[in-house]
Amino acid sequence: MNTDIKSTVYVLGDNIDTDQIIPAAHLAISLSDPSQRARYGGLALSGVPAPQAGLPTGNMPFSNTTSNRSQYKIIIAGKNFGCGSSREHAPVALYEAGVRAIIARSYARIFYRNAIDGGYFPPLEIEADLTSTIATGDSIHLDWDACTCVHLESGRRYDLKEMGAAKEIIMAGGLFPYYRSRGGHSQGGP
Repeated sequence: MNTDIKSTVYVLGDNIDTDQIIPAAHLAISLSDPSQRARYGGLALSGVPAPQAGLPTGNMPFSNTTSNRSQYKIIIAGKNFGCGSSREHAPVALYEAGVRAIIARSYARIFYRNAIDGGYFPPLEIEADLTSTIATGDSIHLDWDACTCVHLESGRRYDLKEMGAAKEIIMAGGLFPYYRSRGGHSQGGP
């Protein structure tokens, strides 16, 4: 996993729930079939209300429904990102869209754990409210190793909270690969 990422960002506010990340109507799409799983990327964030999408610059689509990918590798969000139901489909949808990091003030616990356990991307936390100073389409340079991000338009540097052992799990590709790398058995889980 790349720990040094430069990307345009997609900015969301507080309380983005799992039904906004991937609406329940789409959960019938198979996660185990790779061609169907890819469709989740085109549906990621399709439940976000239009006035919220792309804050503070207005309504901008997140994903291309033809390619099932997004131009945004980094999401900036407010508090309580991933709240709502405990569906594992939410981080999968964002990962399939091409998200490689989320920077938020806080996360719902189950979303945070699902993102780490699946090894999808780092759910990074920050004390600063980036949603009031960074707009969708701005660029960020994220250095996960140094726990910093730089808003390239302003040059302002922000410190991120350390992830501790969770970083090792994500870098290993998820909880089960991490467990196996530590000498655990390949069957039966931790």
